[in-house]
Amino acid sequence: MQTIFKQEIPQIRDVFSQDSKVVLYNGNCLDAISEIPSESIQLIITSPPYNIGKVYEHTTGLEAYLETLKPVIQELVRVLCPKGSLCWQVGNYVKNGEVFPLDIFYYSIFKTFGLHLRNRMIWYFNHGLHASKRFSGRYETLLWFTKTDSYIFNLDSVRVPSKYPGKRHFKGPKKGLPSCNPLGKNPSDIWDIVAQDWEKELWDIPNVKSNHPEKTIHPCQFPIELVQRCVLALTNEDEWVFDPFAGVGSALIGALMHNRRAMGCEKEIEYVAETKKRICDYYNGTLRIRPLGKSIHTPSGKEKVCQIPDEWHGEKSKESLFK
Repeated sequence: MQTIFKQEIPQIRDVFSQDSKVVLYNGNCLDAISEIPSESIQLIITSPPYNIGKVYEHTTGLEAYLETLKPVIQELVRVLCPKGSLCWQVGNYVKNGEVFPLDIFYYSIFKTFGLHLRNRMIWYFNHGLHASKRFSGRYETLLWFTKTDSYIFNLDSVRVPSKYPGKRHFKGPKKGLPSCNPLGKNPSDIWDIVAQDWEKELWDIPNVKSNHPEKTIHPCQFPIELVQRCVLALTNEDEWVFDPFAGVGSALIGALMHNRRAMGCEKEIEYVAETKKRICDYYNGTLRIRPLGKSIHTPSGKEKVCQIPDEWHGEKSKESLFK
């Protein structure tokens, strides 16, 4: 559990105002967004409903689902700052065993509203739903769009150690001088968080399952670690971070942890209550959070669950496995 010092809990308001620290709206997200001034949000980061039949969703056809989200996206573009970013994290829509990758369908919608795609990150996780008629899904995607070609990107906040810091220029006027940046190198568009060098576009972050320290009542929870990286790179302190489908407030907490203003909208009252509790727990120093960049647990192989079951030993058992 990450150690957090006790802090004064800010007032959690239910109506937007520029002097607020935290705004949490309970209701329809379009109603909430309509109250936000144009070009006032620096980062919008969210994971919208996937239309896969979760308890908080009403499942419809794929085209109808996408049409429902278009007015929301149009309003999000309106409230986004000219130098702002929008991070849209989605998985797959599955119907009759066929997979429809939602990020591909969303791309053309965002382009319709004039946004520019900067990266398509892959969020990889080791555990998820198992499949029997296709390979088990173990990733989701994060689309990072900007509103203009002039946007905030805090490179120094996400620089990584150089692999060869002692490398020097071998020719030209700087011959013999160090060729690396003393603050570290510019990470590529392929991120491997576990290696702590952000060198791959594959973000290896555990999804929030039963044994995850951040697990709450929400069945499809956003890991705070995923939010923090976007907050650090795409915003400055005291700027607004907004999640229109806030769930249990992981995006809000990720923003508050780095001294940003946080706003969210959630239609389920029990999730709103859970968000308020988690925010209070954070400021009280009792919220359990998976530390940023913590390595994924690797079993030693000696654990009982790593051992081959006795039932599998012997040639007869081996043959039965492949029948």
